[in-house]
Amino acid sequence: MKKTIKVVAAVCINEHEQVLCALRSSNMSLPNLWEFAGGKVEKGETPEESLVREIQEELGCTVEVHELIEDICHEYPNIIVNLLTYRTTIAEGTPKANEHAEIKWVPLQELCSLEWAPADIPTVNKLLMNTI
Repeated sequence: MKKTIKVVAAVCINEHEQVLCALRSSNMSLPNLWEFAGGKVEKGETPEESLVREIQEELGCTVEVHELIEDICHEYPNIIVNLLTYRTTIAEGTPKANEHAEIKWVPLQELCSLEWAPADIPTVNKLLMNTI
């Protein structure tokens, strides 16, 4: 039986309707695919708490977590990922690519121009449906 891991990701949207996108580095699983930054929910943490912690670790900034956008279960060849994506805003600091190959702000309408990790695609589609 495949293991299921619970992960959270931040859909960070700025005042210019741009979304913060992160490129997975070559030493990560699913290298060179884009994703929303985030990570595993640790034992004893709420999804919101783990998202604040993960963004602090990965991007070196503090986010405010708002509403849940999507709750997805995606089956990869060796693992099932339960991904919760939340709308967030940056409360403090400037995001830096500490673990990713690159991060960039992408206009909402141009999200589909990036090659996304499979678990993130439902969130991208939902964002596009609500904005175009």
